[in-house]
This record gives sequence, C-alpha cells and structure tokens, in this order.
Amino acid sequence: MEASRTSLRDGVLSHLENLEACSHQLALKQEEEEQQEENVARLKARIQELKHQRDKMKAKLNLIRGKDGTQSATQTPQASNQAALELRVQNLKNLLKMFRLTGISGKLTREGVCLCIGTAFEGTYLDSYYLHLRIQHPIQIQRHTVPAFIHLKQIADEYLQTDVKRFFSVLSDHLNAYAGRKFQAEQLQEHFAALLAGPLQANSLYSLVEFSYRVEAGGKTFPFLARLTYEDPTCILPTEASVAWKEDAVASGAEMVASHKALFCEKPLHKVFRSFTDSTENLSQAVAPEPSTSTAGVPLHCGKAAAW
Repeated sequence: MEASRTSLRDGVLSHLENLEACSHQLALKQEEEEQQEENVARLKARIQELKHQRDKMKAKLNLIRGKDGTQSATQTPQASNQAALELRVQNLKNLLKMFRLTGISGKLTREGVCLCIGTAFEGTYLDSYYLHLRIQHPIQIQRHTVPAFIHLKQIADEYLQTDVKRFFSVLSDHLNAYAGRKFQAEQLQEHFAALLAGPLQANSLYSLVEFSYRVEAGGKTFPFLARLTYEDPTCILPTEASVAWKEDAVASGAEMVASHKALFCEKPLHKVFRSFTDSTENLSQAVAPEPSTSTAGVPLHCGKAAAW
C-alpha cells in the first residue's frame, strides 16, 4: 500500500515537472515571437522612412530637371534653386565620406563646407591645407591656405564647377607632390649636411633644386654640382637630372656622373645620399644598391605623388 502511494506521488511530481517545463518553453517561444514581431514592425517603419526619403529626392530631381508633370503653378524659381542647393550639399556630404580615407576630410558650415587636405610622404604625415567653399551656383572658394605657387585658380576653373570629385583629387595630387619634394630637400639638409658644399637652392614649388655635394671613394673626394628639374607639378621624382663634375673630366668621372643622374631619377633625394654614405670603398660600391634590392632595368620615369 505504501509503495503504491509513493509511486503515485512520484508520478504526479513528474507530471507537474513536465507541465512546468512545457510552460517555460511556451513562454520562451511566445517571447521570441513577440521580439520577431517587434523587429518586423521596426523594419517596416524603416522601409517606409526610406521610401519617403526616396520620393523626396525624386521630387527634387524632377523639379531641377523640369520633368515633374504635376508641378503646381505656385512653385517659384527660388524653390527650384533651393532644391538644387540641397542636392549639392547632399552630394558634398557623400564625397566627404568617400574622401575621408584618402586624406581629405571636411565639415559643413553655415556658408558651405570646410575642407582639409592632408599631405604625406612614404608614411610620414606632413602639412595640412584648408579650403572654405560657398555652396551656391557657381561654387565659390571663399578662403584657403593653399600656397600661392600652387595653381589653385587654374585647377578650380577646370574642374570645380563640372566635377568636384576630380577637383579634390587633382588639388590633392599637387599638394602631396609639393610636400614630398620639400620633405626630401629638408631631409637632405638635416641628415646629410656634411656631404653638401654650401646651402641647397630651390624655388618656392621645389620644382627646381640645385646643390653642390661631394662623395668619398677610394680615399679621394669627388665634388659634383647637381640640378634637378620637376617639370610635372605632380611628380615627386625629377623628370630631368643634370650632374656636373667640378674637376677635369676623366673616364671615371663620366661614369660617376651617369651613375648619379640615374639614381636621382630613380630614388628620393635623401635616399640617394644615404646610399653614398653606406660604402667606404669606391664610388661604384657607394652608389650601387644591394643585390636583393637591385634597380637594374628600372626605367627612368616620373614618380607620382599619392594622396593620404
């Protein structure tokens, strides 16, 4: 009799436990369904919001292009101009997001947009330059910190009104190339002043650089005069290198001149002088790169500056 009561009690308890487990599972499932319904409702609301934004943009485009057949007679040219300005502002916002990874950043102001173009050379961050643009028709440059010898007006006249993206890109190329050339000259004077015979001479754009220098080889000192020309303002390497030996011409001197001219067109200026100091034997060892990094067969060409 006692065994029967125990068995009955255990059966009832087991049944209650099963009911409790089922109730818990049902509650979890109901909660999950409620969350899904909330997510669906939120997504539907977002879709409606995006559709509304799409319809507004379509209406603005139709207004600008004059293709909106339902346009009311009360709309004025001022309304059309306002829509065009709003569209330009939105386009500039999108461009700023895209250019942020290339060293160009900016923010909207009351009058338009303020742009910052950062420059760099081989991973070293250099100067930044600012432009304040007034968003109207036509777009106007209110003020800027771009150096006067950068052809800003010429670049703006060619691209600013027709292709803003191209305008930013070309201006960034000019500024990065200028900053790179200036950086090379500064590195040469800072780290290799002992090899220079007098101060380095350069114009404002650093598109023409002249300097006298000397290298040691075989226990002798060889004096040279170099003139580097950068005909393309977006180049970081010279398009032409002229090297003259200050002593009487001999066969070895001609070989040195040819070797130096090639190096100046292939490497940044300060790296050329680093190769001069890496050897204490003879000139050919001083100017030739290591076998693992040989530049033999590399054509002499203009290196392009990259935007950071």
